[in-house]
Amino acid sequence: MKKVFINGSEGKMGQAIARIIETHPELGLEVSVKRDGAQPVVGDFDVVIDFSTPQGAQEAFAIAHKHRRPFLTGTTNLPETFLFQMQEEEKIPVFYAPNVSLSVYFFTELVRQAAKMYAGYDFKLHEIHHVHKKDAPSGTAKKLADVLDLPYGDVTYERTGETVGTHTASFVSAFDEITLTHEAKNRDLFADSAVHIALWLMKRESGFYTMSDYAKFKLKEKRK
Repeated sequence: MKKVFINGSEGKMGQAIARIIETHPELGLEVSVKRDGAQPVVGDFDVVIDFSTPQGAQEAFAIAHKHRRPFLTGTTNLPETFLFQMQEEEKIPVFYAPNVSLSVYFFTELVRQAAKMYAGYDFKLHEIHHVHKKDAPSGTAKKLADVLDLPYGDVTYERTGETVGTHTASFVSAFDEITLTHEAKNRDLFADSAVHIALWLMKRESGFYTMSDYAKFKLKEKRK
């Protein structure tokens, strides 16, 4: 069994990841370390999965680097200096994505293609998340805004109830409007994907990886 260190274990994503691992023993994983806040790390581990805070992510990365273990983070709003540090990593496999869902990655690529097809239209982007989410717009919304070449200040957003995450890109002309929407039904969408990315990451060489790398692997796997 490979041992997983969950950083941010008391958060909604941390709990969802632990539940996925515990209810799917066929994955060959077990949660050996749970850490929230500045708690000390007690126990051995083979991979670090982080969904915490910008500060917590940096602390978890330092721990992974010290123990030479793969590091995966889906924490958003990370400092640019830390992003650069991860991108330059050469001693351990590092994976970063503001959204770890493969379906959201493919949705982003659909939006990218739509932006090319509807060049000349006005682009709009709206996102909805739960009231507990601190960053606005979300990391996923920022990625979509980059794809649309839309300033972050033009992204509209709502924080309501326990909404997991909904993103809508609109392409508007004087004659019509086209909308593309991705709605996450529950956090297991992200937790399940994070767990499978961690399994994949443990087999990779040292370096920096993103959803693009994982998506290429999954598409190649489907062609076999």
